[in-house]
Amino acid sequence: MKKWLAVGAVGLIGVGLASVVVAQEADRTMPMQTPDGQPDVSGIFTFRTITPFQRPSQFADQETLDAETAAAFEASERTRQNRDLFDPERGSGGYRPRAEGGVLSYNEFWYERGIELTSDKRTSLIVDPSNGRLPERVPQSTNSDMPQLTREERVARAYNSYENRSTGDRCIMGFNAGPPMRSSAYNNNVMIFQAPGYVAILNEMVHNARIIPITEPGAEEAAKPPFDQRSGVSRAHWDGETLVIETTQYAGGSSGLTSTNMHLVERLTRLDPDTVAYEYTVTDPTVYTQPYTVMMPFRRTDGPLFEYACHEGNIGLHGILAGARNLERLGRELRP
Repeated sequence: MKKWLAVGAVGLIGVGLASVVVAQEADRTMPMQTPDGQPDVSGIFTFRTITPFQRPSQFADQETLDAETAAAFEASERTRQNRDLFDPERGSGGYRPRAEGGVLSYNEFWYERGIELTSDKRTSLIVDPSNGRLPERVPQSTNSDMPQLTREERVARAYNSYENRSTGDRCIMGFNAGPPMRSSAYNNNVMIFQAPGYVAILNEMVHNARIIPITEPGAEEAAKPPFDQRSGVSRAHWDGETLVIETTQYAGGSSGLTSTNMHLVERLTRLDPDTVAYEYTVTDPTVYTQPYTVMMPFRRTDGPLFEYACHEGNIGLHGILAGARNLERLGRELRP
């Protein structure tokens, strides 16, 4: 906890994780190493946390909470997000009511979103900008990746074809696996493998796997192939004890993706036998007016990971489109 507190506190003012660990942990023991002498960031981890991605408005300029306020917020969030307490007719806890005749997707049993804030009691996973919020967006008219459609056109397009549904609906990509990874409703688990010259990141959500070559610093772009991939093209290098992964060339569809122009830098640093610090910075000038940085801990968890049995063309996707066609026959409005 001491190590993560030190990292988190300095990270809030934009200092890189690697330099923080080295500068503030003079008394730390020798880092864990792989057989070939590299820092060991491997293992099975969970990144679930109830810490909000963006800072809630009630905390304004509060970067962290005291123990009493944190406990009250955690309890409030567990109640607000509890699906067993959801009223499908009136809506509750920030969730809108279901459409007429609609049902709730899952009950609380299936959720694994975490029950506590990060150990430093931060009010957001975003640490830069300092307000804990996403930067302002670039006006849509200047963003060629986002077609200018009316709300009605966007809704109609989403129900026209399976090709217009999200990669999550189509069971191609997970909504929290990234890159970048982002704590969400469930399956917040990841396994990291290391081998000479490579690191592999396997997410439990839709079993997304990234096999990433490790290059010399500065050689990442030269080592990339000319084609794009859904999860982008990633190359890694070591910066002291920190594994730095740079990802570009997105074909579209990655969870957490802002646009195909995103430039992502992820940093993994072993803090202790049970914790790896995960920090990432997203730069996408076609969507956001400035980069933003997120920090969250990977905490060791007893495995194994399970297969996420999601299949493209599943009955849910068929039901979405068939339901839309039925509503059209009845002259009913399609909803997002």
